[in-house]
Amino acid sequence: MNTDDFGMYRDVNEAVVRSIEDGIAASCSLMTPCPAAGHAMGLLRERPEIPFGIHLTLVCELPGRPWGPLADRDRVASLLDETGGLFTYDRIPELLDRARIDQVEIEFRAQINAVLDAGLAPTHLDWHCLADGGRADVFELTMALAGEHGLAVRAWQDRSRRLLRERGLPVVDHGFLDSFALDLDGKAAAYARLLRELPPGLSEWAVHPGLGAEESRSVDPHGWRVRRSDYAFLTSPQARELLRQEGITVIGYEVVRRAWSAA
Repeated sequence: MNTDDFGMYRDVNEAVVRSIEDGIAASCSLMTPCPAAGHAMGLLRERPEIPFGIHLTLVCELPGRPWGPLADRDRVASLLDETGGLFTYDRIPELLDRARIDQVEIEFRAQINAVLDAGLAPTHLDWHCLADGGRADVFELTMALAGEHGLAVRAWQDRSRRLLRERGLPVVDHGFLDSFALDLDGKAAAYARLLRELPPGLSEWAVHPGLGAEESRSVDPHGWRVRRSDYAFLTSPQARELLRQEGITVIGYEVVRRAWSAA
């Protein structure tokens, strides 16, 4: 169970840490271009036991708290819209149509280096808002970067999982769950049902906790309810009891990274 969007804003950062330390989540993914990335990295330095990955970010969906690339804008122009910012969620097809892979590599390396230069040790790479990178060449680039740094890659789609299995790398056995795809009404009950029905093998949930405080409501008008409902369930006594009753073991990405290294 991996918590996404660490670094997006402080409300999310606090919820992510609490969901891991006091709840049932096991790892997180850090967005280095975001305004609260420095705060998130400070929390990680204080908690070296928390496994975290790098949520490689080419999309900005929060107009109230925008972020841009870490690389110099003139070096990654194909990744930027007409205002010089990252493309918004609704323009992802346009981004994928025009993004030059050499410039994607420049930006991805800048985001990875921001973490390494902070003295932190990530466990894996994944992508923000782009399923398995959004394009085959972006996926292969990410695989190469992961291999360079001894990291795992978080892959969900059938094609990607098949490719990784052919390379002898362990991946999830079942389709992933994105918490933004669940209805808000009855969400806790839906989570409980999914835990009770969880099939044997390795599954992954991508959850997005947030405290739902004033900051969240002002900068994230479309997402804060999803984040607050995720946080409420992840830190609830009910969630821990369900894991106990069903004999479910939750692992973080450090376990996956070690399995990849062994493979």
